[in-house]
Amino acid sequence: MNKHFDVIVVGGGHSGIEAALASSRMGAQTALFVMKIESIGMMSCNPALGGPAKGHLAREIDALGGEMGIAGDTSGIHFRMLNQKKGPAVWSPRSQNDRYAYSKYMREVIENQKGLSVIESQIVDLYTEYQNGSSFSQKDTVSFVASPQIESIFKVKGVVSLIGKEYFAPKVILANGTFMNGTIFVGNQKYSGGRSGEPADNFLSQNLLSYGIQMRRFKTGTPPRVDIESVLFSHLETQHGDENPLGFSHFREVLLQNKVSCFITHTTAETHKLIKDNLLNSAMYGGHIIGTGARYCPSIEDKIVKFSDKEQHHIFIEPEGLNTREAYVNGLSNSLPPDVQDKMIATIPALAKAKVMRYGYAIEYDCIFPEELYPTLESKRINGLYFAGQINGTSGYEEAAAQGIVSGINAVLSLSKEDTTVPFTRESIAAETQIIFDRANSYIGVLIDDLVTKGTNEPYRLFTSRAEYRLFLRQDNAADRLMPLGFKLGLIPNVRWQMFLEQQNIINREIEKLKNQSSTQQENLSQPLKLINLIKRPEIDYTDLANFGYQIPNDVNQEIINKINILIKYEGYLKRQKEEIVRFANIESMKIPETLVFSDLEGISIEAREKMNYIKPKSIGQASRISGVNFTDIQALMIHIKKHII
Repeated sequence: MNKHFDVIVVGGGHSGIEAALASSRMGAQTALFVMKIESIGMMSCNPALGGPAKGHLAREIDALGGEMGIAGDTSGIHFRMLNQKKGPAVWSPRSQNDRYAYSKYMREVIENQKGLSVIESQIVDLYTEYQNGSSFSQKDTVSFVASPQIESIFKVKGVVSLIGKEYFAPKVILANGTFMNGTIFVGNQKYSGGRSGEPADNFLSQNLLSYGIQMRRFKTGTPPRVDIESVLFSHLETQHGDENPLGFSHFREVLLQNKVSCFITHTTAETHKLIKDNLLNSAMYGGHIIGTGARYCPSIEDKIVKFSDKEQHHIFIEPEGLNTREAYVNGLSNSLPPDVQDKMIATIPALAKAKVMRYGYAIEYDCIFPEELYPTLESKRINGLYFAGQINGTSGYEEAAAQGIVSGINAVLSLSKEDTTVPFTRESIAAETQIIFDRANSYIGVLIDDLVTKGTNEPYRLFTSRAEYRLFLRQDNAADRLMPLGFKLGLIPNVRWQMFLEQQNIINREIEKLKNQSSTQQENLSQPLKLINLIKRPEIDYTDLANFGYQIPNDVNQEIINKINILIKYEGYLKRQKEEIVRFANIESMKIPETLVFSDLEGISIEAREKMNYIKPKSIGQASRISGVNFTDIQALMIHIKKHII
């Protein structure tokens, strides 16, 4: 078996999949290590993709050449575009998916990807050496003291498996999810596990600590699953999919079909009383869990305590697939004992006779401080080591997958000729050594900048409100923003690229025609008007132009219609936002020299120096977003750079 690779990826979840596929598709010989091959692409929690900001991420991943979007569309069984009563900046695609079809699809793609080797083995340690080339052993030191001063004195050389086998690569991506020192809690019972039915990795955390990498404990959870045939549908509100569903993938020609419905119900006063009476029996409120949970995805115990004024909370009953009777009880995530879970479920009229197929549980796990990473997701302490996914303190499939594709791209771009001979297919790629996504061009940029600049004290979840330029960063224009980069990197096949260019041509053609043509049929008009001015009216959109004498071409589909409407109706707002983005680009372009020693700066507060020394911002813009760095600190920093460096 080959032991030498260009890139090694540890973890076969959503993050590891995108990292491994991006790496191998860019030409690097890649190894993907998984604890169980059958678990590749498993949707551990709700088998669903998208939602506010998450749907944007899924479309951006697809636009870059990732696999999540097409996997979601192929395995989707219920599709909805959320927030359509609001502005287009927050329209968000969401799908309910067949859990098993999604995982099966991802496994097949992984196993058939050229240049990608899948190896079932638990990775427990790194193989490294000092930057000067001498080998490093765990015997050299017990632990480096984690401090604000981060220096990369190591470089990664490979990984070590649980059975002692070594695999070598100059770039390693850790995408371990919730597996590092994972502990599962159900009431006062706890046991080691990365997720239900799978073992935890109880070795890697300690070995990372020995390099000075700081760790913390986070917590997440999952609700019970019930037999959908035992649910009383007469007590449920049906939630149908969209009549004309839109998914996540661009130019893939997947037929989207709504094959099931989802359902809505509520907790009751009896539910709330039962939970309050049993709070101390839950792992969270019984003192068993020390990790920080997600504020924006709370357990039912948290909802009852923190929102005590609420008389009821939404509960969604969502099918887990077409060939299973298992249904996900969204909204009842908990760490209560099984007998209490049985009673709690029975207090909801629609679930009064429900049969539990799996009980909910909480899981606590180790993750790193993401401030210890560069925007490329490379470690500041170990050269060539990348982190992606929940190991960085995030929650959600989409956040994980976005980090995965970024780490995979940057791991390959950072390979030197001495490391490997990666067969780049386009000369322009060879000149790149890294790709940094910024806040103005993608939600991926917002996500990563938040993590590496601000850090997080709880499992991080992305929202549209976190993006300053969300009208520009819409889900409908993800391809416009990112597909040129995906094509440049060799991740977008030529056939998809040509389809993208064709759509661009159709949109430009139609807008130009609307600028020049006037209405011929005067429906409620005193005189002819330019068609583009008609669309600017709130009550009229592109499809209504047929009433004013315009013949809509056959090559205009629903996606193109949506784009034309947005570009015309929001033209003024988009123009102002683009002006803001130019101002943002100006401050982001003011780079901070890598040789600058922040601790030596004068006229800057001690806190600001310590924070900048720790974060190591790449630009004035990034420095300005660091918590604890104020306006006067930035002014002093700019003066120092101009006086002593420029």
